Amino acid sequence: MDCSVEENDIRQILARVNGIRGLNFQLASRTLSIDANREIVEKSVAAIKKAGYKPEPIVTEGPEISVPKKEDRVYHLWLALTIAIAVEILDFAGGDLLSVKIGGMALSAVAIWLSGFTTYRKGLAALMQRRFNINALMTVAVTGAFLIGQWPEAAMVMALYAIAELIEARSVDRARNAIRNLLDLTPPTAEVRNAEGIWTAIPVRDVSLATLVRVRPGGRIPLDGIVENGHGTVDQSPVTGESIPVDKKPGDPVFAGTINESGMIEFAVTALASDTVVARIIKAVEEAQETSAPTQRFVDKFAAVYTPLVFLFALGVAVLTPFLFGWTWGQAVYKALVMLVIACPCALVIATPVTVVSGLAAAARKGILMKGGVYLEEARKIKVVALDKTGTVTEGKPRLLTVRIIPSVFSEDEVLSWAMGLADSSAHPVSKAIASGLNRTARAVAQFSDLPGRGVKGTLEGHPLIMGNHRLIEEKGLCVRQVHEQLLEFEKQGYTVTVLASEAQVLAIFAVADRIKESSREALAELKKKHIVAVMLTGDNETTARTIADEAGIENVRGNLLPAEKMDAVRELQKQYGVTAMIGDGINDAPALAHADIGIAMGDAGTDIAMEAADVVIMNDDLRRIPQMIDLSASTYSILWQNIMISLGIKLVFFGLALFGMATMWMAVFADMGASLLVLMNGLRVLRK
Repeated sequence: MDCSVEENDIRQILARVNGIRGLNFQLASRTLSIDANREIVEKSVAAIKKAGYKPEPIVTEGPEISVPKKEDRVYHLWLALTIAIAVEILDFAGGDLLSVKIGGMALSAVAIWLSGFTTYRKGLAALMQRRFNINALMTVAVTGAFLIGQWPEAAMVMALYAIAELIEARSVDRARNAIRNLLDLTPPTAEVRNAEGIWTAIPVRDVSLATLVRVRPGGRIPLDGIVENGHGTVDQSPVTGESIPVDKKPGDPVFAGTINESGMIEFAVTALASDTVVARIIKAVEEAQETSAPTQRFVDKFAAVYTPLVFLFALGVAVLTPFLFGWTWGQAVYKALVMLVIACPCALVIATPVTVVSGLAAAARKGILMKGGVYLEEARKIKVVALDKTGTVTEGKPRLLTVRIIPSVFSEDEVLSWAMGLADSSAHPVSKAIASGLNRTARAVAQFSDLPGRGVKGTLEGHPLIMGNHRLIEEKGLCVRQVHEQLLEFEKQGYTVTVLASEAQVLAIFAVADRIKESSREALAELKKKHIVAVMLTGDNETTARTIADEAGIENVRGNLLPAEKMDAVRELQKQYGVTAMIGDGINDAPALAHADIGIAMGDAGTDIAMEAADVVIMNDDLRRIPQMIDLSASTYSILWQNIMISLGIKLVFFGLALFGMATMWMAVFADMGASLLVLMNGLRVLRK
């Protein structure tokens, strides 16, 4: 099962089997999962065998899956080609001698059997079931040529066709495996500390969570984890696409497949071998390969109609032209067979998947994880980009700059300890900055809960407290004039303001500042050159948002937005501009990401929520990847249509030559091979983008 044509072939076969709940094709690994009860599965396998395929069961060996390897027929094919060449020489030298003809026919049959056994098996099965596919085309063409006495050409055509199929399959594998080869960097063993404190090497798949692993300078990190001891400089380019090494210290995350360039580090494992960031990237890209892009869906539909029409046209040439143009029956049949070979839609159907998979792999190399060919194709149409502020335009690592205590019945120590407790319980970057800046013992929090887009609440030492933004305090009716003036003062300076309050009054104001990423300015300038509108959608207050937006070069700003309001804003942008991309952190922005035409999450090296929420994940949180993605999309789309034009154009030219008797079967198969190889090489160019 090498390409989408054979996948569609099997789908048609199994459509006749009642009781199948679902099918999952994985062309990258040449596997098919059938969701049905045992009896229906057995019927399905029997139907696939009847169609000429050879399904083999997958064997599960512990945590790993053993997939049967594709049969390597290189030796058979080159032997068949050698015999076919010998037959051509024999036919040329022997003339009309009966012994030469009998020997040549026998050798031709051997060459056809060696190279075309699989094609014949599938082709005959397809013809018996009235399915007109590529294998049926070649079966009719080669058999017809043999029967009308063109046995040297029949042997050569089948041998060359089989070799072309092998080259195509290996080229497709190269594209499919590009990402796996790129990321298949994790070492097979890990050096772990056992219960006796002794360091020993064991297989990566046997390492359990929380195990302490040691990596020496120059070694590859085998699993994801958190650094416990030591300092090192790690090259994370295999995961994030960023070439600049990152310093690692205790508490920092490390990822499988990355390289420890200096220093000894010890880390506690946080993900099993099957669930590392690298493993999830590979899985996501492989799943994306099975999602048909719009152009690929068009080509598949076109090929489904094109192949039967070619059969009918060739039949018309064979049957009608002797009456219409006075051709001999031999000439008419030969021309019809040549047309069948020329019409073989291999180049057409292979043009799109190879190009799309190459594009997905090229994107992944740069830390852009796209979840389907549809997003790779559609990104070129983006008219407006909506961006969250914190962690997207800014670094997402704000610092606490100022604390103002509002006079109340509570002591300063109580207020700051309560603030520490609430901030330490929240995962929001601003809360983390406050907790880090206060740096004190946190009080226990009861009944803690998030208030999306506003802040958090909880009970500390019997006091119900809230901690959140300006909007939350306004809603609670606690924003008295004195507090309001102080909040405006901070907001005008571009600070993000968080307020701690009891049920009766505001207790403290915390001013936090975040810095714009230098890469954000470059990315937004590049988007502006492409005439793509940038809009900031943030839950922060309008004044702070405007200050950050002006610094970043964003003209359109909408602040004080709750998650649902961000979603509504995305819908408005879609109506106003067209194709809209939403870029956020994948948590509070999830509704907006889901409703955008393309949801893009800042993945922070592949956080679970980001990888689930969005259509595209930027692994290194660098906005410059967005214009790069758009360029790659435009390039991929251009190459897709170049391939379609190349394959159809060559076929039209040789169709004309065949009608006027100027094309032989040799020329036909070379035209088919040439078109296939041209589109393959052209499609693989995307890997270099």
